[in-house]
Amino acid sequence: MSTADSQPALTLYTAATTNGWKIAIALEELGIPYKTYLVNLFDNEQKQPWFLKINPNGRVPAITDHKHGDFNVFESGAILHWLVENYDSGHKLWPQDSKHQSETMQWLMFQMAGVGPMQGQASHFVKFAPEKIPYGIKRYTDETKRLYGVLNDHLKGKEYLVNNQLTIADIANFSWILIHGSLDIDIKEFPHLKSWLERILARPAVKRGLCVPVKHEFLDAAMQKAGLPTL
Repeated sequence: MSTADSQPALTLYTAATTNGWKIAIALEELGIPYKTYLVNLFDNEQKQPWFLKINPNGRVPAITDHKHGDFNVFESGAILHWLVENYDSGHKLWPQDSKHQSETMQWLMFQMAGVGPMQGQASHFVKFAPEKIPYGIKRYTDETKRLYGVLNDHLKGKEYLVNNQLTIADIANFSWILIHGSLDIDIKEFPHLKSWLERILARPAVKRGLCVPVKHEFLDAAMQKAGLPTL
């Protein structure tokens, strides 16, 4: 829970981004007291020397864990794993069985190595490239849709990715797939993925996490375009 009153276990350095939402959602689901620092990406604050001591790559999110000697962790997948290893004794987001733990890591890496990079490149070519490059748009949008198809097939008859339990793998993939509308991807083509997306979006902790550090108008716009209820 984000708090300014009780002693926080962690400081979350973040912005309203897909990778930032992952960590905020996990923190809210686990009920870990934390405080947020909104990193000003438009002023390149993430490249300032003080922040590079926390994350040498100059990206958000990152955390400082005050309960573990002000230990810094960067890369969203590594942060998620750190949180469940150190703060999830009840196995709320991290299965008990070692095989299910491995499956969770497999689907987490699927997002880190596949969905994130491919959808990120699709977003760049669709929305930010100085000129329209049809090959780039088609290449990365098609690959994003292929990855959505893999998830959709896996989710047939399942509530969540692993053992019908919400895990950090679901959170990681959800945060990216939530904004599919910004790429004009029709989620109705992936009915099992759509049901999974709506199931996770209905969780109160997820809704809170999506408003950390602030609710961004881009998110509401993307959700409206996708026909999803706004926060």
